[in-house]
Amino acid sequence: MTTENKHFTENDRIFYSDGYKLAQSAIQKGFSEESLFSAIESLYEAIDGLNDSILDLAKRQQIDVACHKGCHWCCHQAVFANSYEMHYLASQIKRSFSEEELLSLIRQTEVKYSKTSRLSENEILKFKSPCPLLKNGACSMYSARPMACRIYLSTKLDTCLEFYKHPEREENFPALIDFPLRAGRMMNEGFRAALKEIGIETAEFRLEEGLRIVLKNNQAIF
Repeated sequence: MTTENKHFTENDRIFYSDGYKLAQSAIQKGFSEESLFSAIESLYEAIDGLNDSILDLAKRQQIDVACHKGCHWCCHQAVFANSYEMHYLASQIKRSFSEEELLSLIRQTEVKYSKTSRLSENEILKFKSPCPLLKNGACSMYSARPMACRIYLSTKLDTCLEFYKHPEREENFPALIDFPLRAGRMMNEGFRAALKEIGIETAEFRLEEGLRIVLKNNQAIF
């Protein structure tokens, strides 16, 4: 395990180590889908616990956090997830959705993918379209949502609205809390590093891209 990047803070190293150890726990148990998914759940529980602490602190300091159920402006932008997250998400979808719901999700995924697959990287970051998992203003797989969704905490709703309405304006970007963003990214970095050490290469996908592969085509993306 290494975190030699000179730009890493001590907190970065701690969270990287946490992610690394969680993946190691899956490896030491005899790497399998079951042990991997258990480690991913522990990864999510750790970042959710951190978020709860941040929200409690914000409340005590009378700092507003705009995110709540029913606020879904961030669910219209590009979401990226690692391949192991996509496999976990797909497993939970297949367990929870009816056949009709699954087919509907696959159709919505195809619709969004047909649009985003033609866009450049810069265009992707500005493109707004509802997540295939968004239903009645809320995530239909909230408990299994990827790390990128969990660490996205905004303090000002108006900045989210402006980013949604006018993504072409360079000055528009949600007022996000930086700490969970860095913590979640570093935990994922450590998790990926541990998997790489045993020869498992991971990749990052847009949510609709990854879902299309693991749900419609039923393919592994490791």
